Amino acid sequence: MNYYGAKNMANSWRTVRDNTIKIAEEIPADKYSFRATADTMSVAELLAHMATNTMWGVSVHMVNKKDALSAEDFGAFHAAARQASAALTNKDAIIAALKANGEAMAHTLESMSDETLGQTISVPGGSKTRFEMLLGLKEHEMHHRGQLMVMERLMGMVPHMTRARQERMAAAAAAAKK
Repeated sequence: MNYYGAKNMANSWRTVRDNTIKIAEEIPADKYSFRATADTMSVAELLAHMATNTMWGVSVHMVNKKDALSAEDFGAFHAAARQASAALTNKDAIIAALKANGEAMAHTLESMSDETLGQTISVPGGSKTRFEMLLGLKEHEMHHRGQLMVMERLMGMVPHMTRARQERMAAAAAAAKK
């Protein structure tokens, strides 16, 4: 029995993307050009990358239902994602793409059966299940969201997840004093 299936993945994906969107909304538009260092992506570039990165997952696993991927396939996916992210030139467009592409990804996940998630896909260097590949997209988003949270700190902001934890801790401390 599979205890973590398509619906769980979709719900988890929505939670992760919703937290990304909150960060994107909280960072002021005039800070979207901020870079942690000169050789890293700016806030805007990082968010645009996150907004478009899921497109290949939908293409591979739902549209084309590929059972093998080559290095050339990955190159084509990355080129398409770079082109799509370059078209996102302002905060509003980036947030709209985060929302639309995030929901498209969630719908893709919801529609998959356990059998489909368990299918093996040949990739350069070996093979992976669709489940593993799709879970990797969420892990990729969480990695970049962590970078954004550090960038918020460097800009003098307290990330929303930290504020929520601080509020819970303060409420618990106040309740314990009663």
